[in-house]
Amino acid sequence: MDRVVKDNPPSSEHTSETAAEPWTVRRILDWTTAHLTKHGSDSPRLDAEVLLAFARKCERIRLYTNYEDEVSEQERGLMRELVQRRAKSEPVAYLVGNREFFGLDFYVDSHVLVPRPDTETLVMELVDAAQQLPAPSILDLCTGSGCIAIAAAANCAKASFLATDISERALEIAQKNAETNALSEKIQFLLSDCFAKITEGTVFDIIVSNPPYIPDAEIETLDADVKQHEPRLALAGGADGLDFYRKIIDEAPQFLKDGGLLMLEFSPEQEASLKALFEASGKYENVRVKADLAGRARVIISEKLPILK
Repeated sequence: MDRVVKDNPPSSEHTSETAAEPWTVRRILDWTTAHLTKHGSDSPRLDAEVLLAFARKCERIRLYTNYEDEVSEQERGLMRELVQRRAKSEPVAYLVGNREFFGLDFYVDSHVLVPRPDTETLVMELVDAAQQLPAPSILDLCTGSGCIAIAAAANCAKASFLATDISERALEIAQKNAETNALSEKIQFLLSDCFAKITEGTVFDIIVSNPPYIPDAEIETLDADVKQHEPRLALAGGADGLDFYRKIIDEAPQFLKDGGLLMLEFSPEQEASLKALFEASGKYENVRVKADLAGRARVIISEKLPILK
């Protein structure tokens, strides 16, 4: 096959040799997988399937039940555009405007982080704790796409939620996701830098957050799809990555009921530092760490010490 075919996404402008073989689902998946592998994707086949399913407006399984179908020129045109953008490290979730998380669909774009499977550990711990309370009130700080509050709300019938973010666009996306998942009535949204705009005297049973935790100097070392496309506002956690944790650990007690829970997602290498912050605050007890499905420390949970009367 000539050089043009190797280096350019499928089109109708190839040589007669190329034209003799139709661009079927199978052929496009194979070509795209090889192309994205060359351009550094760590999941090239999955990327190819998600993009082609999007271009064809079908479920991924339909690609394999229609494996030898010829793909239309209109679909190939959209696929070419998507593959070119993916080859420049743009996240697949942004390209298709969607990410599945905790069994739900979330709209995402470059104003919010792409929900990660690691965060499902935090949601599972939150749901488990909330289901043990009669009608828990829950605060989700730095909500981003709203994935934590929305996923928990879908599994906690009697819980109520307040979700905050400093980004107005992120809050709009979170609200859209709540509407899409028919959970708007259970979640209020507030434009706020953490606790700044929360009414004084408001207290919650549980406060949860997946705050920015990447040390500023390390952002340029991240994978290209993260550092070039995901919002720095949702990544940068200060010189050591712990700025938001210090703020949340310090301020959360005034917004927690006695015995209320604070749950935070973190990067595994921050475990010792976070435990030290909780101990130094003197405001919490029963601090414990939960591992994610890969066995890495991922969520830290603590209880607010009762205030002596």
